Amino acid sequence: MNICLYGSGSRNIDKIYTDAAYELGCEMAKNGHTLVFGGGDTGMMGACAKGVHDNNGKSIGIAPEWIGEFEPLCKDCSKFIHVDSMDERKNEFVKNSDAFIISPGGIGTLDEFFEIITLKKLKQHDKKIIVFNIDHFFDKMFEMIDEMAEKGFLYKQTEIFKKTKSIDEIFKYLEG
Repeated sequence: MNICLYGSGSRNIDKIYTDAAYELGCEMAKNGHTLVFGGGDTGMMGACAKGVHDNNGKSIGIAPEWIGEFEPLCKDCSKFIHVDSMDERKNEFVKNSDAFIISPGGIGTLDEFFEIITLKKLKQHDKKIIVFNIDHFFDKMFEMIDEMAEKGFLYKQTEIFKKTKSIDEIFKYLEG
């Protein structure tokens, strides 16, 4: 299965997050899954990719070449797809992935997350989406989404994404 990871590329992330991302990458490789990601060599993306590569797994990096001006790109990818824009990058994520894991990140991660759940809600794909809520990182976002539903801003709620706190929960859901 090709699993897309959305997550920060920041170098300033607490080790609790990058350690979890590394372990996620290890488990992806051990279970024979391919990592699809933004191609970054740092932060959540880089830690997960390192876990994949340290366990002889496969990865597909997807990024515009110019993104290298902002963060280093991973040189160990099995395949790297160069695109012209961030929109094209997100389209390639959808095209090349069977499931999505959202890990802690910033504005870019939230953009990717909200786009992928919107596309699922609009029946443009039916792939599993998992939010990896490491150390309660997404709790406030979940509260906001619940409030939006309570106040009528969201259509009838169905489980568009799965909330998880552990790597075991992620793989039980993916493989279940």
